[in-house]
Amino acid sequence: MKIELRDPKYLMKLSKLGSFHQSKLSFLRSFLNEFKDWEYKRDLFELNEKGYGRAVYSFSKNKRTYSLVCFANEISDEERSDRVIATKWDAAFALHDGVPTKEDLERLAHNVPKQEVGRLSYKELTLSRANKSIRMFNHVVESLSKGNQPDTELLSKVGYLYRTTAVYGSGKFGLADRFRIKNREEIFGPFRLEMMLVYLVRQFTFDQVNHIARYKNPNTAVELDQNICRNLGIGNSTGLGMAPFIVNHPMLLNNWILARETALKKIREIKEASKEEISIFKNCLVKSLKNVTSWNTDSDFQNKKIKQLNEDLEKFIKFLNEEFSFKKAFPFNNIYIWAEENLNDECIEYIVSMLMEPYDEITKPLINKMSSDEDQYFNIPINRTIEELRNILENKYSEVLKIDFKKKENNQNFWFISKNKEEPRMANRYEIEGSNLEQPLAIARDIKKLYETIFTLKNSLKVGKFLKDNNHLRHVVRRAFITEKFPYAEIQDNTIGSKLMPIDMLRLKLSFFGAIKFDPRSDKWLRICMFQGAPLPIDLKSFDNHWIYNSLN
Repeated sequence: MKIELRDPKYLMKLSKLGSFHQSKLSFLRSFLNEFKDWEYKRDLFELNEKGYGRAVYSFSKNKRTYSLVCFANEISDEERSDRVIATKWDAAFALHDGVPTKEDLERLAHNVPKQEVGRLSYKELTLSRANKSIRMFNHVVESLSKGNQPDTELLSKVGYLYRTTAVYGSGKFGLADRFRIKNREEIFGPFRLEMMLVYLVRQFTFDQVNHIARYKNPNTAVELDQNICRNLGIGNSTGLGMAPFIVNHPMLLNNWILARETALKKIREIKEASKEEISIFKNCLVKSLKNVTSWNTDSDFQNKKIKQLNEDLEKFIKFLNEEFSFKKAFPFNNIYIWAEENLNDECIEYIVSMLMEPYDEITKPLINKMSSDEDQYFNIPINRTIEELRNILENKYSEVLKIDFKKKENNQNFWFISKNKEEPRMANRYEIEGSNLEQPLAIARDIKKLYETIFTLKNSLKVGKFLKDNNHLRHVVRRAFITEKFPYAEIQDNTIGSKLMPIDMLRLKLSFFGAIKFDPRSDKWLRICMFQGAPLPIDLKSFDNHWIYNSLN
């Protein structure tokens, strides 16, 4: 039986994309699989009794070494902020290419804690900073210093000791440009070095609390239990700065989603599932319920989605246990069809992730196809005709062309770059001045404008000649020809409308990172947890490939 890939016009709506969950294709999971046989070391650990100082962690294999350089800083509670305008953080980190020399460490000590204000070199690959979850951090230190393990129920409500507020790479602030390292096989998967940084930061947080507790009370202190460590991740606080990424990188977005959809298609085409495959699917499904029941948020928007997900999962498990037979041909296709007919998007996409769990042989080859050489498709084919361009718009953007941008609600917002932090922001164009500085992120509106402009033009007119008089539409002409080749390159939705939920854009990207427990703090920023349940560095030689469902055991 041949299954078609899901239709982009159905899939690429923000409400649907904002219901995606982590999967075996997620970057933090593929990172651990790639680096599981690398040698891990803590090379330097120079913290004072209060936990301030520096540390270095590394992964090495053959002649390659990646080193995380950590700086733990003393700041007051008033200086601690997750906002992008912050200038001080509890800790700052850089991933160094190779083994840092003493001179490197001194240079980094002067620059890494300053973050954007500092200057890095081609020797550094990624940069980050993080703040403590003060209540959790202090509780763990206090408990350990008295010889006790911390309250796991309390810890499970947050899930981390630190949260990062930014992770930078690819040439920012002097960091190495991507072209220097892109051919290294171990980092073919997207954001692999960023995942390495976050993973090693997680280990630093455990070492730091153990160190402080030991100094606080040397006679009674104990170390944080390794099972508790495994069930803690790293938090992340993410705002609108991440949202335009998926608009500005259409080919990369396509490759991420195409990998996911290809995996789903191939799994639905499996005629008979083995006992082992069925067992893995069912076990992961049952174990994963703990991740849902421990998903805490104050967001009404997200709580409604969690409640619906819980109800749908109950319905789905009842269906599996009482009505469904894996003996019928194409069992996973039957499951998917039933889910589409009976469940909501949040649970449908949850099940899509679950379906991948038994199938390494399907997901592994797809992971290396999730990166993109975007320069290859940047040039516009100027010898194509207006008729061809019009046909692309009608075929690929039919949903977008239905939007009436003369209505105020469909044209309400505009995207701009903050002068202070050079970060993307969004504002109501009818209430706030500055729409003359609008960034070209309203793709649906501009596609509609392009269509209306070329609608009555001669079919034989060449695209190059058209662009001579319509340079302001060049960006969407380029996108149209990209979308012709890459079906999932474009969000089929209005990114400036009054109904826009920007956190859907954030969640889409974060689900591919491998984040869980999305916790919206507004419609424009959220907190998440990464690597919760993940193996520790000492576990990497052999660990459960389905570890993400083992958390909170």
